[in-house]
This record gives sequence, structure tokens and C-alpha cells, in this order.
Amino acid sequence: MAAAFASRCSRVGRSLFGGLSNSSPGLFTSSHGMTCNNLFSQQQRTFIQMRTVLKVVDNSGAKKVMCIQALKGKKGARLGDTIIASVKEAHPNGKVKKGKVVYGVVVRAAMQKGRCDGSEVKFDDNAVVLVDKQGQPIGTRVFGPVPHELRQKKHVKILTLAGHIA
Repeated sequence: MAAAFASRCSRVGRSLFGGLSNSSPGLFTSSHGMTCNNLFSQQQRTFIQMRTVLKVVDNSGAKKVMCIQALKGKKGARLGDTIIASVKEAHPNGKVKKGKVVYGVVVRAAMQKGRCDGSEVKFDDNAVVLVDKQGQPIGTRVFGPVPHELRQKKHVKILTLAGHIA
């Protein structure tokens, strides 16, 4: 039984590095598979780094962007950090067109971030609001929840456009 569990987890590990392919059907059906599933979900919660695809949550015209560079840290970007991104999908009549290089502020990140009161905040997806070089938002509306950590990072304009502050 232990050998079967080890081989299942090793198959998952190899598939993570080999392009996220699930070659064995019914891999996550047993109770031991739940441990492998937790390992798999923890693997996805990392910094926003080069080639990370993010959802755009404003009305600038872009739907999805891909991170080119995180401007703040060595490892990658977290909540409130500014990134440089390339637009991968866009609405046809938007302000931003496909292929344009833009700046963006990370407003939702799947990686957890600790708050000073001891609680932690993390979101289901990675999302960004597009801004210009001066940090002013390109769009006029922001959709979905936005964390109040943006106030500490001097992105107050994004907080005023957001409907729900988390």
C-alpha cells in the first residue's frame, strides 16, 4: 500500500515538472490521493513571476495579460506590487490592444499574505489593474474585491474605483 502511494505521488511530481499532464486516470480517487491533491494545490501558490498569466479586472479593454517582469522583488510580485505585462487577450473596442506592453498593479494574488493583526489574505485567482507609468489607472472601474493593503503601497486611486474592499 505504501509503495502504491509513493508511486502515485512520484507520478504527480513528475507530471508537475513535465507540463502538468495527468497520465494516470483516477489518480485522486483514493484517500491517499487527497494528500497528493493537497501537494498539487500547494504547488500552484507561488509569487507572480515571469510568464504568469493574470486576469485584468478593470474596463481598460484587456482580458488577460502575461507578466514580463516584476518591478519590486527578486522572487516575484505579491499584492500591491507593480509588474510589466504583455496583453494576451483584449476586447476589440478597448483602450488597450493585444500585444501592447503595459504596467499593472497586482490586486488579487493566490499566494497568501500575512496581515499585521495575524490574519492572512489570499484569493482564488491572480488579478491585475492596468496603470500608466505614473501609477494612474487606465480604466475607470475596478471589478471584484480589492485588499486594503493597496493603501500602504500608495494605490489609493484604485481603492476609490473599487466597489468592494477586502
